[in-house]
Amino acid sequence: MTTFKKAILYTDSDGRAKFREDEVALTEGTPQAMLSPLFPSAGYQLRQSPVGFRSQFHCTTASQWLFVLSGQMEIGLQDGTSRIFGPGEHFYSDDTLPAGATFDPAVHGHWSRQVGDTPLVTLFVRT
Repeated sequence: MTTFKKAILYTDSDGRAKFREDEVALTEGTPQAMLSPLFPSAGYQLRQSPVGFRSQFHCTTASQWLFVLSGQMEIGLQDGTSRIFGPGEHFYSDDTLPAGATFDPAVHGHWSRQVGDTPLVTLFVRT
């Protein structure tokens, strides 16, 4: 059985955003076109961010896949680590604010920024 590697940005039990890896089984289709099971979605949005874009720390408001269509995107975490995603790369963004918590920019969420000299174009698919 073949799998699809899924990078997940999530909120850990300490309230901080972290990355982990998971796998999605490709159990449908044919050997020439292996597919995952069909997942529900709640719509999609396209975004273009100009060269130089950088956000402040924030949490994801609704769980969603993020696919980089062009350009590069860096995601930074509270612990000082970051990951860069380029065209064709993706992650599942689920670092929502813990239940009952008030957003604290010193603890919660992540920042994102455009990297390089090409505007960042992304596709968000809500789940």
